[in-house]
Amino acid sequence: MSEHIDLYDIDRQLTGEVSDRRHCPADRYRLFVHVCVFDKKGRMLIQKRASTLSIRPSLWDFSAGGAVSAGETSQMAAEREVMEEVGLKLDLSDHRPVMTMNFIVGFDDFYTIEIDSEDLEFTLQEGEVEAVKWADADEICEMMDEGKFVPIGKEFIRYIFVAREGKGAWKM
Repeated sequence: MSEHIDLYDIDRQLTGEVSDRRHCPADRYRLFVHVCVFDKKGRMLIQKRASTLSIRPSLWDFSAGGAVSAGETSQMAAEREVMEEVGLKLDLSDHRPVMTMNFIVGFDDFYTIEIDSEDLEFTLQEGEVEAVKWADADEICEMMDEGKFVPIGKEFIRYIFVAREGKGAWKM
């Protein structure tokens, strides 16, 4: 089964074109989302990618993430990915991404949200997620040094932990 995505121009304007998720034509861009779920203690929920995945198998990663499907908004995709991957129902309708990372073939919106982690039960997506756990920035950076976390950069991890406190904007 093939997932379809909307295509964007360099200014992140929808072009009206749709493509297969794995194919991005020249001069077109796709949209991804990542959600970083934090608990009241300031730890991030991280997931271990399944060993059977073709991209970065068995590495620890952000709470959830993936491609935005055709017809979805960034927020809708973020909610869907968290529900699919770890079984948490979130309402991000009043959230904006704390940042957007631009990369060669697209845009990646990063959301942060804080939840009460007491008595949470996770439902992990079979074939995608093998485990979840809470970790602070130092633990994640150590995992990165050991080659156990996706290679996004320790500075970026630390930024996400800081950005979550102010939702990525100056406080007035």
